[in-house]
Amino acid sequence: MPYPDYPILPNEVQRQRDLERQGVLDHPEDEHFTRLVQLASTVLETPIALISLVDRDRQWFLARHGLDATETPRDMAFCAHAIAGDETLVVPDARQDPRFCTNPLVTTDPKICFYAGTPLQSRDGHNLGTLCVIDVQPRHFSANQVKLLEDLAQLVLREFELRRLATVQPLTGFANRISFLEQAKPELERARAAGSDLALLAIEIDHFSQIRNRWGQEASDRALKDGAELLRSQLCPQDLIGQIGDQEFALLMVNANAEAAMERAEAIRCGFAALGGVFSGSGHRLQISGGLTVLAPGDAGVEDLLLRAERALFLAQGNGHNQIAELLADPLDPDIPPSMG
Repeated sequence: MPYPDYPILPNEVQRQRDLERQGVLDHPEDEHFTRLVQLASTVLETPIALISLVDRDRQWFLARHGLDATETPRDMAFCAHAIAGDETLVVPDARQDPRFCTNPLVTTDPKICFYAGTPLQSRDGHNLGTLCVIDVQPRHFSANQVKLLEDLAQLVLREFELRRLATVQPLTGFANRISFLEQAKPELERARAAGSDLALLAIEIDHFSQIRNRWGQEASDRALKDGAELLRSQLCPQDLIGQIGDQEFALLMVNANAEAAMERAEAIRCGFAALGGVFSGSGHRLQISGGLTVLAPGDAGVEDLLLRAERALFLAQGNGHNQIAELLADPLDPDIPPSMG
């Protein structure tokens, strides 16, 4: 007998991106998350506790206690219903609930009766999954028990944040090089599957070492922070940005062709030039050089895209700085010159 579909969130596309960019999907078992589900099971007296991440067509268990399965289809997932709201979802007896009474997880093993799941909401406001507890017997949750589950969910989110902080540059908060490349992989796969555009812009602040040498570390830090704020103001919701070097940034533009990406790159270059002096009373203005490329059929991965963008960046710097170079061909092909924006 069929069972009702799970609700689709209005922000599902961005929610999925946010989940992918957390860097936890399909990662090996982690003792810190495992400890949290064991704690939830113990204090709430349920045989099963899970950290469930609701992926595109599945729920995947980042940590689990009392259950052997590592994932289930999304259409069976209680958590797919729980993430549709911001409050804890409590199901006292799934056998009596029209949303779940014909669900195979209820009618067959593990024969779920009781479920309580608290959404795990990201910094950007997306419900990525839940911390949930499950019992094979019907039961009721008191307000205190709901509050306890919600407190434990906050500890899960704190672990997420600690992992995020380990993969970002401290001054700007942007993903470091390794994290940027990892987060960009799903975007490349999505673009390939849909036949859509994908552009990558690599930029560096011109003569950055001179800023540090002339005005000191405070001035160079200020330049990075000001540049990061400008870049944030230019981002589209689906974009991905990283600080992949001391003064180098990479901006992945989703659904942007070469022409649109160049227009945005020029807007960023002009925006940097319009920033105030890097130090009070200084007449020095920030300038950037950039290298732009788009996804090509021969690109094996994100690394190829970044290699070509960085080669274009070096060409822009060699041609006098303060400009954007565009390189759309194989970076090893000497017969196709770049164009300069």
